[in-house]
Amino acid sequence: MVPEKKPALIVVDMLKDFIDPGGVLYCGEHSREIIPAVKREIDSAREKGIPVIFVNDTHAHDDSEFRMFPPHCVVNSEGAEMIPEISPLPDDYIVKKNRYSAFFETGLEELLQRLEINHLIIVGVCSNICVLYTSADALNREYSVEVPADAVTSFDREAHEFALKELKNTLGANVREN
Repeated sequence: MVPEKKPALIVVDMLKDFIDPGGVLYCGEHSREIIPAVKREIDSAREKGIPVIFVNDTHAHDDSEFRMFPPHCVVNSEGAEMIPEISPLPDDYIVKKNRYSAFFETGLEELLQRLEINHLIIVGVCSNICVLYTSADALNREYSVEVPADAVTSFDREAHEFALKELKNTLGANVREN
């Protein structure tokens, strides 16, 4: 018997450094275009009583990731703040991460276990980096994963398309077309 889905919405890196045009790692106009879809997913989750978990890139000033990318989402910086269009409510959760996967050395898995979650709906940026690696880690941990295609994007359109195919064809995630 297939267990009943108990979902949570994971909102990945909807932060100023990625989404605002002046952000250090601005993902381009496509990142602005997904805001309504991300908001739709957040509103839908809240209406259904589904937990909303904001997973936010948060780096120390000397983070090793800065060997590959310019310093971004540095702790207590404006770039590490969520965009004003989507703000957490008191009942929402915030998980800080400093690597691509939201599961790496964070409390996400413990939170999901405490909430008895077995299904993740994942939205945000970048589809080929943090969304992809978080989804892969979730699937490897036996969570089912759903990704609304219109609520994820990346600065690299070719990589974005690859990530959607990888999510669906290799990882077995449900890439939902709206």
